[in-house]
Amino acid sequence: MSDNNDHKEQRIGLWIAGGAAALSVLSILFYAVWGWENGKIEGSPGYGQEASAVVVEETVVVASAPEMQASAPSEASAAAPAAASAAESSASGAAAEQILADTQTVTVSDGAQAVVENGVVKFYFATGKADLAANAEEALKDVLAGAKEGKKAVVSGFHDATGNRTKNEELSKKRAFAVRDALLGLGVPEAQIELRKPENAEGSGNNTEARRVEVVLE
Repeated sequence: MSDNNDHKEQRIGLWIAGGAAALSVLSILFYAVWGWENGKIEGSPGYGQEASAVVVEETVVVASAPEMQASAPSEASAAAPAAASAAESSASGAAAEQILADTQTVTVSDGAQAVVENGVVKFYFATGKADLAANAEEALKDVLAGAKEGKKAVVSGFHDATGNRTKNEELSKKRAFAVRDALLGLGVPEAQIELRKPENAEGSGNNTEARRVEVVLE
């Protein structure tokens, strides 16, 4: 009986040792498979990727802070020129509008024309001519209405700065007479027409604008 008991104890010991060894082998196999699939074992497909991802993420986070700090002054510095540019554009637009308003006057070509500007009737003439524009009567309608109310039409002739001054003055007088004759022909009494020589007979503006006769009511 003693020998049988000894054999049983030996067999139990072997079973326990074998089970422990098998459990160790299974644990090693499990860790190996898990480590291979998760990149924990050198040589596995995913080995080193997780560590690299962590390093990259930390690099991005660390680098983003200086970039954000650097971008703030950059944006602020960019906003200042933008605001200045907007102000300059606004000022330029206002200046352009003012220039446009100042230049929106009657365009005078080199020929006979009659226009009314601020209550003043202006007759323009071709070079060396004293012929009135075809719209002379239309331009003089306010002067005719004023004459009917007893007002006086004052006629003044101007000339340009080219050529002989004496001849220019004679031509400006001839043009003034042409306007006077037109007023007479439209029914304005001669007593209500005054030919008045200006203090400076050389007209303002370019040569085309300078060759003119002005009619105003007084």
